[in-house]
Amino acid sequence: MEKTYGKYLFCLSMLVLALVQLVVGLLGDSHHPPLNDIVTTQDIIAGDVFFEITEPYALEYTYRLRPSKDFGTSFSQRLEGVALVPTIPSDGCTKIENKRSLRGNVALIDRGECSFLTKTINAEMAGASAAIITEFNSESSEFDYYIEMIHDKTDRDAQIPAGYLLGRNGVVIKNTLQRLKRSYARINLPVNLTFVPPSKINHPPWLGW
Repeated sequence: MEKTYGKYLFCLSMLVLALVQLVVGLLGDSHHPPLNDIVTTQDIIAGDVFFEITEPYALEYTYRLRPSKDFGTSFSQRLEGVALVPTIPSDGCTKIENKRSLRGNVALIDRGECSFLTKTINAEMAGASAAIITEFNSESSEFDYYIEMIHDKTDRDAQIPAGYLLGRNGVVIKNTLQRLKRSYARINLPVNLTFVPPSKINHPPWLGW
């Protein structure tokens, strides 16, 4: 009886040891991503979208946009290799003068002086495929915040997507284009980063990521 019982304990201990080794092996497996990589960009950005600048070189980073809340269309159509063009006038509140440069491209518009919807409609009328609106006033209390762009309660709507770009990004983009004497940047919009770990996103260095 004691011999049988001892054999039983031995087999049980070997089984427990095997299970422990299996668990340790799984936890230490180099094929399993670290915890930080398990948290995806999708967990963090909610409904925001991203675009990337492919030229000029000084601006080759990935940028985050907050889509308009209740007007315009979604960023469902990919725009590849299009121009991001600052509008003239910069606030986009009146008829846009540089519409030839905007046709089929993306308008970069300063915030203020009129509603977000008015800016987007004017960009659409100039032939733009999308509108990106940004804060240009570095003294604004909302310079480093994403703004919820809402409808202006009129009976109008836009048929292109619109997104809000962080003010710090907008100022750097516009200042860099002016310094390089360029009238546009080349972009891809949107870019799919759903399963890219946040640490792997090519954020602009001036945001301090």
